[in-house]
Amino acid sequence: MTSIRLATPEDADAVLAIYTPVVENTWVSFEFEAPARAELAQRIASTLARAPWIVAEEEGVCLGYAYAVPFRARPAYCWSLEVSVYVHHDHHRRGVARALYEALFALLRRQGFQRLIAGIALPNEASVTLHESFGFRPVGTFDRVGHKLGDWRAVGFWDLALCDLDAQPAELRTVEQALIEAEEDLIRAAASIRPSI
Repeated sequence: MTSIRLATPEDADAVLAIYTPVVENTWVSFEFEAPARAELAQRIASTLARAPWIVAEEEGVCLGYAYAVPFRARPAYCWSLEVSVYVHHDHHRRGVARALYEALFALLRRQGFQRLIAGIALPNEASVTLHESFGFRPVGTFDRVGHKLGDWRAVGFWDLALCDLDAQPAELRTVEQALIEAEEDLIRAAASIRPSI
C-alpha cells in the first residue's frame, strides 16, 4: 500500500538514497556533495518546524519526497515558500511527484501560505512541465548563474498563487494543525500513484 506522510529525521537515509545521485550526477541540485546523514536529518527537522516535509512510501520503500522552505528570511516574506520535489529513479513515471505536490500544496493551503516559488536548473523539461501543470508561471531566468559538471547553468524561477491573495493574510497555522484537516488529501494523493510495473 502506498502512503504519504510527514517525514521525520529518521528518514534521512532514505532521502539520501534519492538525493545523493541527483547531487553527484546532475545539475538539478547545485550542491557539489550530498550532505551527511546528520546534516540532512537536521534539515528535515528544521523544515518541519515551519512547513511540511513529506515522503511517499510503499511497503517501507521511500518513492520520493517534497518539502517547502522559506523563500527569504525577512518577515514580510513569511507567506511565501520555495518548494522542491524529488523522486527515486526507480519510480519515475508513476505520478509520484504529482501526488507529492498535491499533498504538499493541500497542507500549505491549510497553513495559510499564499505564494509558492520553484527554482529549476535548466534545461529540465520534466520539471518545467510538472510545475506548469499546477499553474506555476515563469517569472524570470538567471543565465549562467551556477557552474557544475563542467559548464555554466541557468536557473529559471516559477511562481504560483496558492490561493486568492488576501489583502491582510491570516496568521500561519502549524504543520500539525494543517495535517489534521488534510489527512484525506494525503490519502487521495497517495492513491493516485500508479503501481510499479
